[in-house]
Amino acid sequence: MALKHSGEMYLETIYVLSKTKSSVRSIDVAEYMNYSKPSVSRGIGILKKEQYITVDHDGSISLTDTGLLLAQKIYERHTVLSKILMMLGVDEKTAIEDACKIEHDISDKSFKALKKHIEDR
Repeated sequence: MALKHSGEMYLETIYVLSKTKSSVRSIDVAEYMNYSKPSVSRGIGILKKEQYITVDHDGSISLTDTGLLLAQKIYERHTVLSKILMMLGVDEKTAIEDACKIEHDISDKSFKALKKHIEDR
């Protein structure tokens, strides 16, 4: 089943948090995203059901191999798109916000072309 925008946002958040925290829990995700605990609980339940994450007995969330690959892809899109927008003169705050919107909808083909363009500079 294709993951929706919100699911991708949760995966990206779990990935980002896991880079600095030894254990990621739903409360961490809720605080980072400024979402309610019930909303995060629903989102985590969907990701678990779709096998993008596992949640152990103490509530610690881990990305599965599939979840990790998707989270890394989304995070890469976010960072590359932010960089491109800032190179074009967009302020950092706006670039980050807009990249977050674009990262979920841009095709693989267009993203690869943009990425290649900045790598060739």
